[in-house]
Amino acid sequence: MFDVKRVADNRLDIIFSGKLDAEEMKRALNALVEQSDGIENGTMLFDVIEYYLPSLGAIGIELARLPEMLRFIRKFNKAAVLTDQNWIAKISELEGALIPGLHIKAFTRAQRAEAEAWLNATTA
Repeated sequence: MFDVKRVADNRLDIIFSGKLDAEEMKRALNALVEQSDGIENGTMLFDVIEYYLPSLGAIGIELARLPEMLRFIRKFNKAAVLTDQNWIAKISELEGALIPGLHIKAFTRAQRAEAEAWLNATTA
């Protein structure tokens, strides 16, 4: 499952659970692009319920759309990741260190209120 909702003028909430195949990846990327239209200096809240590596076909779809995804990510400056899997938290924060202009901070799923407060704060 991959669900994207625009909850404010500059914020997306994304719920992710399971494994994406090629068709689901297409739908997910389309939803991200569509819901982010017009966002600048945005924030994202990712709720990672359960994660499995995507299929090879899904990875191929994502790689084929890499330029579009780079344009997408430039619309955001903060992302909070809710996860109860420690390795996802570490990888998420590492990814934030590698993407210029995007600060990613991980929280446990029980820390949703803290994640929301961090997203709403004016500094990273």
